[in-house]
Amino acid sequence: MKIKVNEESYLLEYLINNTDKSRKDLKVYLKYGNIRVNNRVVTKYDKLLKKDDVIDISESKNKNKDLVIIYEDKDIIVIDKPYGMLSIASESDNLNTAYKLVMEYLKGINKNNKVFVVHRLDKDTSGVLLLAKNEITKNFLQANWENIVTRKYIGIVEGKVEKEKDVIESLLNENDEHYVYSDKTGKRAKTEYKRLKYNDKYSLLDIKIYTGRKNQIRVHMKDINHIILGDKKYGSKVNPLKRMCLHAYQLEIKINDKKHIFKSEVPKSFMTLFR
Repeated sequence: MKIKVNEESYLLEYLINNTDKSRKDLKVYLKYGNIRVNNRVVTKYDKLLKKDDVIDISESKNKNKDLVIIYEDKDIIVIDKPYGMLSIASESDNLNTAYKLVMEYLKGINKNNKVFVVHRLDKDTSGVLLLAKNEITKNFLQANWENIVTRKYIGIVEGKVEKEKDVIESLLNENDEHYVYSDKTGKRAKTEYKRLKYNDKYSLLDIKIYTGRKNQIRVHMKDINHIILGDKKYGSKVNPLKRMCLHAYQLEIKINDKKHIFKSEVPKSFMTLFR
């Protein structure tokens, strides 16, 4: 369904007044990336529309409700990855990965569409994940990633973190069993954190990474003896929320002198440990 806007208005309000869709249905379409304005996916109900904008509502393009699209244009697609899902797997593995979901979605629009992994989130980390829609964009992003991207996470760690803020730097190595650890040699990793809340058992941290090493945050939290809650691999003994408590809530990127900030809502369950 395509609609040409004839007056300035907010998106949800305009659709309620100009379609037969219910408010509930429209919010679902927005959440799962089924509404585009001028060929760009929109997920915010309060987007301001201008006269002659074109709205496209699709009830079929995104059938998989695990795929929540935050943003999409001709070069990139940004999704909200759920925890428990790999970013990508080997071709021989028939797994439900973020890459596979995005590929199926894009192929459903045009069988010639492609998608490329630019960075990854660990399987049990949720939040903002960016993928490229063409090889030129992928190569540019990967070549310039640390200079143009800032990533922030919310994490819950075991114990009370005494310092209100700190920076952790080390060299990271990986053994044959895919266990990452700080060493005298390896790849440079830098993590900054700020303590937001704490109690006798846990601390809530706002975490910024300057490098994108595998398991970086998890290793650095272990290094300061405050393991990410639910991170069994690196020694967590308790798991009250039945998941690893690490969420990528913001990715900021600058492309062609334009800054984009993509956000994912922090899981509400995180705050239940600080009541």
